[in-house]
Amino acid sequence: MKIVLDTNVLISGIFFGGPPGQILKTWKDQKIQIVISKEILNEYQRVTKELSKKFPSVNIKPIIELLTIYGKVVETEGINVTVCEDPDDNMFIECAIASNTNIVVSGDNHLLKVSGYQNIDVIKPRNFVDWFLS
Repeated sequence: MKIVLDTNVLISGIFFGGPPGQILKTWKDQKIQIVISKEILNEYQRVTKELSKKFPSVNIKPIIELLTIYGKVVETEGINVTVCEDPDDNMFIECAIASNTNIVVSGDNHLLKVSGYQNIDVIKPRNFVDWFLS
């Protein structure tokens, strides 16, 4: 199973565990595949760099490196989606379209509102864990 993972879920999984942490563990165990685009990877790197300054005891770099190596990187050039109220969220839908992935895991209300667009389900982390990982 492949999924697109919103930045907020990645960060929550790293820092707080819970359902986002379960998703990352399942990925680490190679039971799901995380699909990313260059834009998403850049977003992950930008946000984790900012958080590393606030939380220097947490080393996020290895997780980003693992995503670069073991995540499925797809090209989204030529796919221009403008369905989200927050334009920065469109990249997650574009990545799903480019990779034929039907699930975006996110807690972001802007993304949750577009669930169903081109048969892409946007699912909260708890629901993803309950429905697909249990």
